[in-house]
Amino acid sequence: MRILVLGGTWFLGRAVVADALGRGWEVTVFNRGRSAPDPAGVRAVHGNRTSIDDIRRLVHEGPWDAVIDTSSSDLAPREVLLSARALGDQTDRWVHVSTVSVYAQWPRNALTETSSLLDAPADADASFGYTGADGTPTAYGFQKAGGERAVSSVFGDEAVFLRPGVILGPGEYVGRLPWWLSRAHRGGQVLAPGPAGRRIQPVDVRDVAAFALDQACSTASGGFNVTHPTGISFEGFLAECFSVSGGSGVPVWVRPEDLLAHGVRQWTELPLWRTHPGVWAVDSGRAVAAGLRCRPVAETVRDTWVWMESGELPVSHPRRAEHGIGREKEEAVLAAVHRSSAGGAAQS
Repeated sequence: MRILVLGGTWFLGRAVVADALGRGWEVTVFNRGRSAPDPAGVRAVHGNRTSIDDIRRLVHEGPWDAVIDTSSSDLAPREVLLSARALGDQTDRWVHVSTVSVYAQWPRNALTETSSLLDAPADADASFGYTGADGTPTAYGFQKAGGERAVSSVFGDEAVFLRPGVILGPGEYVGRLPWWLSRAHRGGQVLAPGPAGRRIQPVDVRDVAAFALDQACSTASGGFNVTHPTGISFEGFLAECFSVSGGSGVPVWVRPEDLLAHGVRQWTELPLWRTHPGVWAVDSGRAVAAGLRCRPVAETVRDTWVWMESGELPVSHPRRAEHGIGREKEEAVLAAVHRSSAGGAAQS
């Protein structure tokens, strides 16, 4: 099997390359060559996907049995369209890493692959779309929906769209799980988003990579929700963070309305926490039927801590600074919650 990975040096792209090489596949990667070194054992071509000259140079390295696109998150639909059209004669199959944000009702409502998508043209530029007043939908979702349409316009039934929610695991550059692990390791009273039993569906990067490669050589088409089919409760997730990091902290579970009242930002200051009912209600049944296998979230937590302890650094990315509540704000919220609880007890 001969594949082209668009990206290949970051989090998911690197996992895709590692798995493909382990299968004995021949791998070409195309990236700018700036963020991280190319993995050993690949044919590396450096260039910018927004440059038609660089894309034309890449075309001469083909053909490939499949393209796996892991690097379109910051591209406008018309830039995805540029790559798809240019490579259309060099491959018959395109596996496109998209996002659950393409769904019109995410994260408000539960989703399946038949849920309606945001409407965005294949040739839209970076200005297309908007973000709603409550944070949904997002301009990012419109852009990614347009990217899907761009790929479909070229590859039709040979296009596969993987729609993960949150991807965690060793090498994570966004910093969601690393922040929780570091916070658990520090110990003390830890601000925790209630209810403790609410289940979350993060998926391991290695499992997404394996599924992407499986789809590269399958005959399936269309969209797959790549979310953990069983997930883990937030309480169980934090317990694993404490356990693997050796932290002696105690979670203090706070109601969502109280967190919001104290100005705690959803999704970033307490990573993985969001109040919308559909955020962790994404059905992955079609993907499971097609071979998606997800390791326990506890294994992802453990392996990420081992990676963190190894000293290997993730690719530098500005989104990492967005995640995690500051120590002073956390202490202030905890103090206010305790005062409120004490006052309620005194009144009763």
